[in-house]
Amino acid sequence: MDAISNPFAPGAGSQPPELAGRSVVLEAAGIALQRAIKCRHDKSQILLGLRGTGKTVLLNKIEDLAETCGHLTSFVEAPEDDSLPQLLYPKIHQVLKKLSSIEAAKSLTHTALSALRGFASVFKIEYGDVSIAVDAEPGLADSGNLEMDVTELFVRVGEASKAAKKGWTLLIDEVQYIKKEELSATIVALHRTTQKGLPVKFFGAGLPQIAALTGNAKSYAERLFDFPPIGALSKDESYAALREPINAEGESIDSDALDEVYSQTQGYPYFLQEWGYQAWNTTEKSPIKRKDIVRATERAIQRLDDGFFRVRLDRLTPKEKEYVAAMADLGTGPYRSSDVADQLGQDVQSLGPCRAQIIRKGMIYSPAHGDIAFTVPLFEDFLQRIAAT
Repeated sequence: MDAISNPFAPGAGSQPPELAGRSVVLEAAGIALQRAIKCRHDKSQILLGLRGTGKTVLLNKIEDLAETCGHLTSFVEAPEDDSLPQLLYPKIHQVLKKLSSIEAAKSLTHTALSALRGFASVFKIEYGDVSIAVDAEPGLADSGNLEMDVTELFVRVGEASKAAKKGWTLLIDEVQYIKKEELSATIVALHRTTQKGLPVKFFGAGLPQIAALTGNAKSYAERLFDFPPIGALSKDESYAALREPINAEGESIDSDALDEVYSQTQGYPYFLQEWGYQAWNTTEKSPIKRKDIVRATERAIQRLDDGFFRVRLDRLTPKEKEYVAAMADLGTGPYRSSDVADQLGQDVQSLGPCRAQIIRKGMIYSPAHGDIAFTVPLFEDFLQRIAAT
């Protein structure tokens, strides 16, 4: 089959040809965004899921929805080694530049730019190529208290957006990497904009522990956010994610081939894209049959082992690698921390710092007290494969 026409394109955040099984999340986001323009409250969302479940894809789709609804958007990917104020500064500046061209919002935009300049000064943000022509106004987002100043800044942006009859949507991917005090400040700021009826929305995505982290940061977080789980697709949804793009190209796939893909991928969206991609390229002539999937599986697993799985393992220290290998030796998770310690022949408390560091790197998480699990689907299978070589 023609590789150039292959509809599947597995990649980090790449839009799949068929966004199956996510209509409920997108519908709720669309309603919240439209209500925001009318300054009516509705919950924001933080999408929770393992790696490869399509959270970033959904966040990009929600950004498109926001822009269609009349919102200016700021998309940020939170890294492990940068501050949120540093990341927000150029994004908010970009929003305010757009608002400054709208006559009804000019005065309030000027005030918001003053707040942004004061905010940048007090938190020693490097300007780079972004410069603000207006002077900072003393006492405006420059107290040095992160919660107070982020709140002041968000309110000023929200007021300018409201005057322009626009909304402002902040989207943050990898929320788990935001420092606790920065996450707390963001939640406080969003709470205040909600209280003041301003058209400000927030959508985030991150690993499953985010719900607990936001609750720990501020007790009222559950009243501000919904936390839709973004997991594996059902069998029917998985079949649609494969069949529809193939049919759209004038080709077809047999039902037993779909069964085999689902068995191999367990419905995880990234893996479905990888298997679809390899199946298309290894099939000489439509329809795609089960025997084609068997051949494609070898290629798919090899590519995942060399990329998707390997890059994550390589971030770990030798001691951390021993810890996750012990998890995999126990079979399929979740795992009891005490069982992992027994597997390693060590005391569970002595392994606490190692476990905490692996969690901080986003490789494992705690689904329940005393339990741990991989954030990467089927990672234990990968570890077992490399252990056998």
